[in-house]
Amino acid sequence: MQISWGYLFLQSLKKAWHIPCGTQKLENTMKKSIHPEYKEVIFWDTSSDVKFLSRSTSIPKETIKWTDGKDYPVIKVEVSSASHPFFTGKKMFVDTAGRVEKFQKKYGKK
Repeated sequence: MQISWGYLFLQSLKKAWHIPCGTQKLENTMKKSIHPEYKEVIFWDTSSDVKFLSRSTSIPKETIKWTDGKDYPVIKVEVSSASHPFFTGKKMFVDTAGRVEKFQKKYGKK
């Protein structure tokens, strides 16, 4: 009889995690009231003015009305898949002059 490596690996995992063999279901062992709420929010890409509905644990105070008529919290982002050059295939000009001047002003020689 030949035993596969996959079978041996699964048996070692069952022993390491103390998972009983058989068809018993694992209980939900998550602790209550220690996890943040996971709610629907709208992400707004400010550089391309694209909005999409998703979920997040970060809940801002600003809200916006979505196409379904409900108000959702909105998280503004500068870059998303709608504006990132890797996903769009286009090069976008980003104003770095202000950032460089701000950096030099803050950390430059005095």
